[in-house]
Amino acid sequence: MQHSYYDFFAGGGMAGFGLGSDWRCLFANDIDAKKAASYRANHAEDALLLRDVAQVTLDDLPGSADLVWASFPCQDLSLAGNGAGLAGKRSGMFRPFWQLMRDLHADGRAPKMIALENVYGAITSNGGRDFATLAAAFSELGYRFGAVVVDAVHFLPQSRPRFFMVGVRGDLTIPDALVADGPGTLWHPPALVEGCRLLSQTAAGRWQWWNLPTPPARTIALSDLIEDQPTGVDWHSAAETQKLLGMMTDHNRAKVTAAQATGERIVGTIYRRTRADANGVKRQRAEVRFDQIAGCLRTPAGGSSRQTIMLVQGAHVRSRLLSSREAAALMGLPADYILPARYNDAYRLAGDGVAVPVVRHLAQSLFTPVLRANRLALVA
Repeated sequence: MQHSYYDFFAGGGMAGFGLGSDWRCLFANDIDAKKAASYRANHAEDALLLRDVAQVTLDDLPGSADLVWASFPCQDLSLAGNGAGLAGKRSGMFRPFWQLMRDLHADGRAPKMIALENVYGAITSNGGRDFATLAAAFSELGYRFGAVVVDAVHFLPQSRPRFFMVGVRGDLTIPDALVADGPGTLWHPPALVEGCRLLSQTAAGRWQWWNLPTPPARTIALSDLIEDQPTGVDWHSAAETQKLLGMMTDHNRAKVTAAQATGERIVGTIYRRTRADANGVKRQRAEVRFDQIAGCLRTPAGGSSRQTIMLVQGAHVRSRLLSSREAAALMGLPADYILPARYNDAYRLAGDGVAVPVVRHLAQSLFTPVLRANRLALVA
């Protein structure tokens, strides 16, 4: 049986790839024309509305969805943001989105489940009060809800922890196996446990500690995804690579030397960051890692946010930007996913997205079991 969903702030449609063919999209929206073009190119059978969520109405939402997925803007909740939180212009888009959830509820079309996705900083933003606001929103509509932090590194060679709050409509059965008696170390970090202390008594009464299974060991390494002949980017000149090496601290330069000493082909990644030196002077540094895990993909707001590849093989060291196809692979997108032609547009699409196998894990471990349990209850 096929399930249905709405995809708010849909971007390039990565959530849909994670949900898979058992799910049918009834509605999708985004405000970014370039991302919308990518969505349409890769989800030709789905209709996407290019419109600000504040301008979406009930009439735009067909039928009744089993799941609402919402990867609402993260900029004001990010640890690198301006601290505005849910009061900010971008992350504040949660409020008109949730008004639509209230409207669906009043219209007798409350979705069976609602899943929010955002950055880890959503837990601690505004002293944890933004987290409490999200919890209160679920509680006011009678949803039983909980949150998990899932790092894409369990599935892909990218360090990408993300916050997911999932609510189940109050009239539905939740299988006992999906709920734990308390927090678990894998999915409920200390910041999340601490954030629960700010919940109102009513919200705390509806809180669930979601019990997700441990995923199988990841079998793919960063080097498996790196192209020898990259698309859309060129290898740096020797002088450019030497400049990167010159920007490293002794600690990071020693990592390169150790990689050279192995004589093997070793792939690392570099981010440029501004750090204070021993005298307190801020300098741009190149920080490298060779643990076969990429740093978290970010949107290319500036040159420092683009991840650089460093390929070491004996004395030979090469460097270049991560290609857009490699960025897509690090998000779990299929090789035939149609990317924007411009590098920055493709990199931004990936950096703003949700990791496909993380969505798949949530669907298989939580969404589908809830729907199956309630379908069986109706049949019985």
